[in-house]
Amino acid sequence: MRIPAHSVCTAIRDDIVSGVHERGSRLTEELLARRYGVSRVPVREALRTLEAEGFVVTRRHAGACVAEPTEQEAADLLEMRMLLEPLGASRAAQRRTEAHLKVLRGLVRLGQERARRGNSEDLRSLGGWFHETLAQASGSPALTSMLTQLRHKISWMYTVEAPANPVESWAEHGAIVDAVARGDAERARAVTALHTERSTAAHRLRFRAAGDRPERVRNSQHPVNMPSLRH
Repeated sequence: MRIPAHSVCTAIRDDIVSGVHERGSRLTEELLARRYGVSRVPVREALRTLEAEGFVVTRRHAGACVAEPTEQEAADLLEMRMLLEPLGASRAAQRRTEAHLKVLRGLVRLGQERARRGNSEDLRSLGGWFHETLAQASGSPALTSMLTQLRHKISWMYTVEAPANPVESWAEHGAIVDAVARGDAERARAVTALHTERSTAAHRLRFRAAGDRPERVRNSQHPVNMPSLRH
């Protein structure tokens, strides 16, 4: 399956996150180029980008390999998210547009409806879209990019248990939007901090200790995993 050259980085990242390329495995330009149906040039560029993001490391005599993050590195990501997501919500209260509010309110309505029905798969996707939109509403491309990278890396390192009370969780989403709509930056920060803290408790590492192999989360029957993962 051929994909556009500009999507190579996204495709490789998604396959790392989903477990197609396992932690510590080699990433050879030739094999990746064949897999994604492109030349080696965009693959080489993608590997540089992924190394800068922390998904890939270059090892002497081995070349590019999937990184093997430690438990401490994984824990640091959750701590960073707990600091940055409330900041993003605070900025969104100051900078959001009516278009952002319309999308956020629509996602909350859908999330609350799905929560009452108990559709956990829909809720996971809706939650991802909600937090992506909230980050975009911050009006800060740098912050949005950092939060997007954090979500990708957290999805790579953790599984997330469904909330015990999804209706309550989506009520928190609604409270965030209400604060953002009123322009109440401090309230938006506080509610998002509480929501993020609660969701962090549901994260479970995919690997037990530094150097251990993670549980496989996906097989490699399908050569390309195009959709971006959200959580």
